[in-house]
Amino acid sequence: MKQRAILTVAEERLALIIWREAPVNSTKLVEFAAAEMSWKKSSTYTVLRKLCDKGVFKNEGATISVLLTRDELIACQSRSFVEDTFGGSLPKFITSFFGDCEITEEQASELKLCIDEHKAGGANR
Repeated sequence: MKQRAILTVAEERLALIIWREAPVNSTKLVEFAAAEMSWKKSSTYTVLRKLCDKGVFKNEGATISVLLTRDELIACQSRSFVEDTFGGSLPKFITSFFGDCEITEEQASELKLCIDEHKAGGANR
């Protein structure tokens, strides 16, 4: 993904419907948005266009399909947040995140496992 896909609240609400229903016909999407959020057709198409411009979805032949899954979007947003807020330093982010909190032995083990799995040159990469 070339640009950062930071979603507005409205974009996220529509995205959740699309992820749930995809692939979905645009007419059906308008119906879902009207029923679930009381949106008008024009609002749905405006927000959909923005989501497509951000590279999250594709609208071809009146069928909306997923280009970026919810998990992929969250990962991208998380990396952007760490980059922008902590200069890309994962240790600084983790230190800030934990603050004065204690973590359980189980959480520590999970974190260690995750780090081992994602080390540069690791066997699982």
